[in-house]
Amino acid sequence: MPARSTMPRAEALPLPAPARWHALSGREAASHVQQREAGQFHPADRAFHAALARFSGGISPIALLLAYTDWLSHLATSPQRELEISQAAVRDAGRLFEAARDFFAAGQGPWSLIRPQAQDRRFARPEWELPPFNLAAQAFLQMEQWWHDATTGVRGVAKPNEAIVEFSVRQVLDVLAPSNFAATNPEVLRKAFQSGGENFVAGWQNWCSDWMRMLSGGRQSAGNDFVVGENVATSRGKVVYRNDLIELIQYCPATDKVHPEPILIVPAWIMKYYILDLSPRNSLVNFLTAQGFTVFMISWRNPGAADRDIAFDDYRSLGVEAALATIEAIVPDRQVHALGYCLGGTLLSIAAATMARDGDDRLKSITLLAAQTDFTEAGELTLFINESQVAFLEDVMWQRGVLDTTQMAGAFQLLRSNDLIWSRLTRHYLMGERAALSDLMAWNADATRLPYRMHSEYLRKLFLDNNLAAGRYLVEGKPISLSDIHTPMFVVGTLRDHVAPWKSTYKIHFQVDAEVTFLLTSGGHNTGIVAPPDEAGHSYRIRTKPVHAVYTGPEEWLKTVKPVEGSWWPEWAKWLATRSGELSDPPRMGIEPADARALPDAPGNYVRQ
Repeated sequence: MPARSTMPRAEALPLPAPARWHALSGREAASHVQQREAGQFHPADRAFHAALARFSGGISPIALLLAYTDWLSHLATSPQRELEISQAAVRDAGRLFEAARDFFAAGQGPWSLIRPQAQDRRFARPEWELPPFNLAAQAFLQMEQWWHDATTGVRGVAKPNEAIVEFSVRQVLDVLAPSNFAATNPEVLRKAFQSGGENFVAGWQNWCSDWMRMLSGGRQSAGNDFVVGENVATSRGKVVYRNDLIELIQYCPATDKVHPEPILIVPAWIMKYYILDLSPRNSLVNFLTAQGFTVFMISWRNPGAADRDIAFDDYRSLGVEAALATIEAIVPDRQVHALGYCLGGTLLSIAAATMARDGDDRLKSITLLAAQTDFTEAGELTLFINESQVAFLEDVMWQRGVLDTTQMAGAFQLLRSNDLIWSRLTRHYLMGERAALSDLMAWNADATRLPYRMHSEYLRKLFLDNNLAAGRYLVEGKPISLSDIHTPMFVVGTLRDHVAPWKSTYKIHFQVDAEVTFLLTSGGHNTGIVAPPDEAGHSYRIRTKPVHAVYTGPEEWLKTVKPVEGSWWPEWAKWLATRSGELSDPPRMGIEPADARALPDAPGNYVRQ
């Protein structure tokens, strides 16, 4: 391994904001964002856009207008397509009338016209099979299908615009679902009959409580059920390094002997790190230490408006690089198993490609969890990423200095509005119920902010321009290429991921020149990753592609790789163990004994911000 100077322990640097980020990064204002800040923007326009965002939910009205103009103009010049759509409407109305007339006839009954999709749980209860509720549900599903057909397949419409129109129409239709109204929801009516209407009283109280909390600027509270350091994020450890962007946690060993190569976990900074250290029963940290691994975790600081000039590369240099230097000082002459989750995985891939370019061989293996390195097929999240939308979002962040938590949460909720918005509102306000808060829900409510400059660079360089996949991404003024990575990789995709679709994560196969073990697990972006071995209902598929093996496409891969019941965690631990040395004594905690007095115990201070 090449000789390197170790990084001494550092307390939070007292440099004034925002100038401290230029001092820390060692760069002058040369980014795309800062070049434009020199005077190419009109402050009044930006202020107007920021005010407009309060009414549009952060969505660019111009982006919507352009998409609808594209669709409507092409539809208006397609008379045969218009005729087909009109005929379909008349045909669906006739079929619905016949279904209503013959509902009790032999061979008819519920769902004779159209059935809800498997993931649509709005009409899953038996009450929805009774008339007239079943007919109302079928009429709604027919309308959804008709609008989908009307907004897609119009020749000449740009695919991104078609997707925006289809998605936005679907959001409007979700509001009109019969499950959202008391008079057309049999579950609500049954609850009202059984409770004598008390569910509406409880629902009104829930609404008033939520409204008052929103006015006060508060967020959903977990009460005393889930408190960081007490009920969640409880794994024993020590903060062994701190700078203005991260706290690095070293966890206490759980076995007498440990594998010599430590693990560095790089979580995303759009979430608090402790999703990988929730309750003791589902903590990935606990699982790894029990398997004899030394675990380090980055805990990102939650930025404020004064941190607007934090650059994306600061997260690499002050995050991944600083953590690796600290680990090298604690565990010298040992390579590191590095893991990156979500955006942390994207950052880790950039750091790994940079290290490969520079001849740095400190990484023993690389694990990416639901992380994208190519953003051309990033799912419905890309609907929020085009030039108009990014410019609009930059103006919103320019005024505040950060992308606040409500905008971030709102974007993700729209991707699953049925599950995360309308079903919750129905449960809380019509049924008068409050779902019991889980540790995952409490973590999800513990949101973070994103600095203006970093998020702008992320959206433009990675999402909009896809520079990383195209070999145009610059680190310290020189391009990096994922093909320079030769380190063995373990890549996890989740089957129902709405943030990082698994087929997007699968593209790593033809981007790196390395052995790739790809694992596809059941569940979504979070529930698929948090999969403790003693929790039922998990399954996965796994196959390793050697360096020089022929590429297999994702559809063929899915057909030929058989599912395995159980959690993917033991499979990964076994993969790590085969790439680790003989067990030895655990390393010391921290760089020097003074760390024990100067820095706090896990979970540290940054996670509480």
